[in-house]
Amino acid sequence: MPRYTVHVRGEWLAVPCRDAQLTVGWLGREAVRRYVKNKPDNGGFASVDEVQFLVRRCKGLGLLDNEDPLEVALEDNEFVEVVIEGDAMSPDFIPSQPEGVYLYSKYREPEKYIALDGNSLTTEDLVSLGQGHYKIKLTPTAEKVVQKSREVIDSIVKEKTVVYGITTGFGKFARTVIPNNKLQELQVNLVRSHSSGVGKPLSPERCRMLLALRINVLAKGYSGISLETLKQVIEAFNASCLPYVPEKGTVGASGDLAPLSHLALGLIGEGKMWSPKSGWADAKYVLQAHGLKPIVLKPKEGLALINGTQMITSLGCEAVERASAIARQADIVAALTLEVLKGTTKAFDTDIHAVRPHRGQIEVAFRFRSLLDSDHHPSEIAESHRFCDRVQDAYTLRCCPQVHGVVNDTIAFVKNIIITELNSATDNPMVFARRGETISGGNFHGEYPAKALDYLAIGVHELAAISERRIERLCNPSLSELPAFLVAEGGLNSGFMIAHCTAAALVSENKALCHPSSVDSLSTSAATEDHVSMGGWAARKALRVVEHTEQVLAIELLAACQGIEFLRPLRTTTPLEKVYDLVRSVVRPWIKDRFMAPDIEAAHRLLLEQKVWQVASPYIEKYRMEHIPESRPVSPTAFSLEFLHKKSSKIPESEEL
Repeated sequence: MPRYTVHVRGEWLAVPCRDAQLTVGWLGREAVRRYVKNKPDNGGFASVDEVQFLVRRCKGLGLLDNEDPLEVALEDNEFVEVVIEGDAMSPDFIPSQPEGVYLYSKYREPEKYIALDGNSLTTEDLVSLGQGHYKIKLTPTAEKVVQKSREVIDSIVKEKTVVYGITTGFGKFARTVIPNNKLQELQVNLVRSHSSGVGKPLSPERCRMLLALRINVLAKGYSGISLETLKQVIEAFNASCLPYVPEKGTVGASGDLAPLSHLALGLIGEGKMWSPKSGWADAKYVLQAHGLKPIVLKPKEGLALINGTQMITSLGCEAVERASAIARQADIVAALTLEVLKGTTKAFDTDIHAVRPHRGQIEVAFRFRSLLDSDHHPSEIAESHRFCDRVQDAYTLRCCPQVHGVVNDTIAFVKNIIITELNSATDNPMVFARRGETISGGNFHGEYPAKALDYLAIGVHELAAISERRIERLCNPSLSELPAFLVAEGGLNSGFMIAHCTAAALVSENKALCHPSSVDSLSTSAATEDHVSMGGWAARKALRVVEHTEQVLAIELLAACQGIEFLRPLRTTTPLEKVYDLVRSVVRPWIKDRFMAPDIEAAHRLLLEQKVWQVASPYIEKYRMEHIPESRPVSPTAFSLEFLHKKSSKIPESEEL
């Protein structure tokens, strides 16, 4: 007999159907009837027959025709949502899907796997896992160390040894010994009580990253989880069954307890869970729909699932990867602005930077030369002011290597810490199978990633701050020699006037967000946990700073391309013309005022997807290869991380550089 799981006003109802010829309208009406039946006030309805509603699939939110037979419209055990007329504006309305559900409607289950061993996960790997590009499996070595670790826990339980978190309570209750017949209940109670987060749930991508990272840490073999349970966690990840994890509630020591508890809660079949097939639903229904069973926790396993810095680190991983992407593209955007403002390239001379040899500064100056070198890429714009009387440019142009450079070095420093944290055991107590014992320590403390991510926010913000000042120069006719606000018929048209205001607002907001969260600490757990990192907020605000920086640079990119329009028919260098063409493929020139927000979003999308880097980087790397002296070994400084991991994009052979 077919059965459907129906979402009505935040509740999930299992509705069996004896006759597949019944209609979608019948299913909606029956779900409303069952919903009303459980309400003392009939859900506020005088009669079920008077209720007006729509029925839609949870996957992709496609509307269904109430007259269609169920056997035609739906698959067995499909998840659907009944939206009652007027509820969208009601406080009782809880959507069944995360924001941006259209992004998941085309989700395809990946075929490729990443093998995790707890020691070799990269930031790029974790982001790819978050994006749903891979499934997970364990290496044979990881399986063996997990089994050895579990044997230690089984021995402790069998011998009734008193060990924190295994046969005792937690935190202030560490001295309370728990009898063996209550050890499983202890672990379930731990997960339930610690699931106390608030705020919006993590997006599916971020929840995938969190779950994947916890799997990687468990695979190290210091947590004491059983191989059976770990494989169940992996099955849930591979089916994209993702628990409801509120973004707020962690103080970053003892680990990210609240968010990781919500993660574990879904895995044991309680709370809410999301999958592309179901949308948000009760976890037990989502697991069942994917042929999975809730995890039954053994001694120590609840603690193994929730003790660690994975919330801070997974969000930090996304922040550092996006920061790397926007930092290298910021050089390209700034180079385009310099061309439009008819700046000089003398400040990027090799000798200037050789006498102050910071790695990031040298790399940024090199990128500017590779994009602007008139001997390599003739520029009609540069030629038009070759003999002008300007000696030097404003700092926002001249000092890009020094300002952008330290941002690159900051990102490299933070990335090193995040990579170490990705592959670190952060449990308590730690299980050392080779010694046959457990040891209590403090690896769960989030101070390392918290401090690093505060530093990241401060560093990346400077890209936005200097970009906003360049936007001002582009829009101000007394500084740019271009029409005011980059538009014809000023007065009738306002052009980029308020786009610049938006950039200024984002920069101002960043200044507040750059206040370090890790300088704060509040004692918790009855003074047992008397110093904490506040790393969860450090990670979330670092992501916000990075996003604001992307948006400010998107506005600068649009403004610089608009400035090019007023210099035509003169052309800039070949790589910068390619960047201009890319922007014009999604945003047309600004002839008169129009709705601007979609243009900013389109430019932001180009930066998010690293399209700007992809069109310019082949020219940068070709220039690099042509300027490496063959008579001496190549200094590590000469190569950026981007070169070592560059994409396979090539310059068309027909193009002369």
